[in-house]
Amino acid sequence: MAIITESKLRRMLKTGIPNPYPIGDDRLTPAAADFLRDRKIVIGYQHHIKHSLASFEKEKHNLMIPVGVSNRHIHLSSHDVEILFGNNYELTPIRELSQPGQFAAKEQVTLLGPKGMIPNVRILGPVREDTQVEISKTDGFQLGIHPPIRLSGSIDDTPGLTLIGPKGCIALHKGVIIAKSHVHMSPENAQHFDVKHGDGLLLQSLGERSIIFLDVIVRVAPRYKLDFHVDLDEGNAAGLKTGDYLKVVGKNGQFLSRKGR
Repeated sequence: MAIITESKLRRMLKTGIPNPYPIGDDRLTPAAADFLRDRKIVIGYQHHIKHSLASFEKEKHNLMIPVGVSNRHIHLSSHDVEILFGNNYELTPIRELSQPGQFAAKEQVTLLGPKGMIPNVRILGPVREDTQVEISKTDGFQLGIHPPIRLSGSIDDTPGLTLIGPKGCIALHKGVIIAKSHVHMSPENAQHFDVKHGDGLLLQSLGERSIIFLDVIVRVAPRYKLDFHVDLDEGNAAGLKTGDYLKVVGKNGQFLSRKGR
């Protein structure tokens, strides 16, 4: 017989607590029992255990999406790579990212805005057609710019700043955005979740500061791997880190039924 404490239950918040919570022959401390009741989680006994665990694991498998928290970073065009690092320079991969073919590069640059600067900002590869800088709202205050919330690639009517590299500088006239939260999906993922490219999901975090992300845009492509991308400000607000999971609780502005559709 094990003793189930409040601390143990709190550690389970990241992955979710089944409801009803099966205890079998184990014992709950008074604080643990209050913890479950405060969250309207039913305390299940022996005859509920198999059914509860099976239902919970099935729900986790069907409705959960992994998290990728994204810090500030830059995507460079090949032209701008050469200005910042020298003629015929190629980015040096140091780590693969969650999406196939994407990588974090060794190279870093400094961002310079009207009110401040941020050094050592990572470049992500491979090169793109247009240079794009993705920062958080907090970063914008530090730099003295106020970029809009946009999906990647939508850089018209956005502010610019100065990029400083070891071989040169670039005064961008546009290209700085705050990335709108989104989910990458393969066509098979999209079929599983019954969504299409451009749909909006409602995703709920499962930690102690549980929140619901509204209108998380679905982006579907054959090369994509299932992943929820959120910036550092939003991730910190929800207590999220890369590798956590969010639960799909709705789509296109409507909450799902109890059957998940």
